[in-house]
Amino acid sequence: MSRITFMSGENVPLEMHKVRMVQKLNLLPVEERAQKMEEAGYNTFLLRNRDVFLDMLTDSGVNAMSEDQYAAMMQADDSYAGSETFYRLEKVLQDTFGLKYFLPAHQGRACEHIIARALVTPGSVALMNYHFTTTKALITLMGGTVEEIIGDEGLKIESSAPFKGDIDIDKLNEAIKRLGKDKISFVRIEAGTNLVGGQPVSMKNIREVSRICRKEGIILVFDASLLADNLYFIKTREEEFKNVELIDIAKEIGSLTDIFYFSARKLGTARGGGILTSDNKLHTKMREFIPLFEGFITYGGMSVREMEAMAVGIRETVDIDVISQTPIFVEALSGELVARGVPVVTPPGGLGCHVDAGRFCDHIPQDQYIAASLNAAIFIASGVRGMERGTLSEQRNEDGSEHMAKMELVRLAIPKRVFTLSQIKYTADRIAWLYNNRQLIGGLEFVEEPSVLRFFFGRLKPIGNWPELLVKQFRKDFGESL
Repeated sequence: MSRITFMSGENVPLEMHKVRMVQKLNLLPVEERAQKMEEAGYNTFLLRNRDVFLDMLTDSGVNAMSEDQYAAMMQADDSYAGSETFYRLEKVLQDTFGLKYFLPAHQGRACEHIIARALVTPGSVALMNYHFTTTKALITLMGGTVEEIIGDEGLKIESSAPFKGDIDIDKLNEAIKRLGKDKISFVRIEAGTNLVGGQPVSMKNIREVSRICRKEGIILVFDASLLADNLYFIKTREEEFKNVELIDIAKEIGSLTDIFYFSARKLGTARGGGILTSDNKLHTKMREFIPLFEGFITYGGMSVREMEAMAVGIRETVDIDVISQTPIFVEALSGELVARGVPVVTPPGGLGCHVDAGRFCDHIPQDQYIAASLNAAIFIASGVRGMERGTLSEQRNEDGSEHMAKMELVRLAIPKRVFTLSQIKYTADRIAWLYNNRQLIGGLEFVEEPSVLRFFFGRLKPIGNWPELLVKQFRKDFGESL
C-alpha cells in the first residue's frame, strides 16, 4: 500500500510514481488574486487557469495520465465506423466489469442525458442516494423528479461511519410502497457520493439495493464515475474484501446493476464516457440516441486517441497503487486541517477534502451563499481554486425561492498524481490562516443568475468590502510573502 510510517511515527502518503514532465505554476500576489476574483464574479469557474496556483476545482479531466496511456494513444485507429480502437476499449470494459454491451459517449453527463432520454417520463421519480447537479438537471428537463434516500449518517458532517454514501434500505422500501414501482424511473447509486463529501457506498448496500430492485422489477443504475476511490474504500474498510482482488470487486458491482455508466474524465483518467449493460432491451433503447446526440456507435463523440488512453486507464483502475493516490492525499489534507481546528467532512472520502463552510463561516446567513463566499476567500488567501458545493450549486424552487442546501461545503479536489505533499501542506496552512481570520469573510449576492446550472457561469459580488479587508490582513500577517 502507498503509505509509510516514518521513524518519528508520522504516517505519510507516498507518491507511487515519479515526475517526468512538469508544468510551470504561477502564484500571483494577494492583491492580484483579489482583483482576478472580482473579475471572475466571485465564481471560481470563471477564473482563468493561468491566474490559479493550485487547481483543486475538480478531478474531472485533470488527472495525470500514465506513460502507458500516452503510448497507447499512438496506436489509435482513426475510423468513423468500426474502429479497432472501439473494440479494444469494449473488451477492456467487458473484462473489467463483466457487462456485455458498451455505448460510448463524450463524457459522463452525456451518458446521463442518454439514460434520462430512455428512462425518464413526465411525473416519474428517480430514487438515489444523493443527486449530482447535472443528473438532477437532466432528469427534471425530461419532466421527472429526484428523491434522495441516503442514510442519515450521510448528511452528518462529522461521523465515524465508513460508508456514508449508502442508501437507507428502509427509505427505499417506503418510497417503493408509497410511489409504486411503475412511477419509479430507476434507482441510482452514485459511487463516491460527490455532493456529500466523496463518501463511498458499501458492497453490502449495493447487494441489498440490487436484491430489492430485482425483486420489484425496478431498473438499477450505477454511476461509476468515482468508482476508483470507492473500490479503494471497499477493499480497505469492508472486512470481507480485504483479500479480494480489485477486479473481482469491480465485476461483482457490474453484475449487480442493470445500467452502469461513467465519466472517463474521472474513471480511467482520460476524456470520454460510456454506458454498460447486459440487458439487450435497455441497450437497444439507449443505442438509438447515441448517433443523434453523440456520434456513431463506435466512437460516440470521443477522439479515438482518448479511447485508447481510456482503455489503459480502466486497466489501471484495478491497480491499488494507482487508485490509492487520491484517497490517501485527501486524508492527508483533511488531517492537516483537522489538526489546525478547521472543520471538515469526516471520515475523509475520495475525490477531495471537503471543508465545512457552514461551521467555518457560521456568521454568514445561508442565503448569502456561505460556501461560495468561503471558496472565493480561499482563492484570495492562497491562489488555490476550490469548488462551491452548497446552496449556489442547487436549483431554485419553482416559486423562485432559494432551495437551501443540506450541507455547505467547499471541495478541494485532489486529482490523481498531480500534487506534491508540500503543496498539500501549503493549502492547509493558508486555509488555517483564513480560519483564524474567518470573521473578515462576508457574504455574496448575485449580479447575473442563469436559470440552469447557475454555479457554472453565474456572477456575484461581495456584500460589503470584505475582500479588501482580507487582503489588508494578509499583508499585515505575511508581509512580502505572496
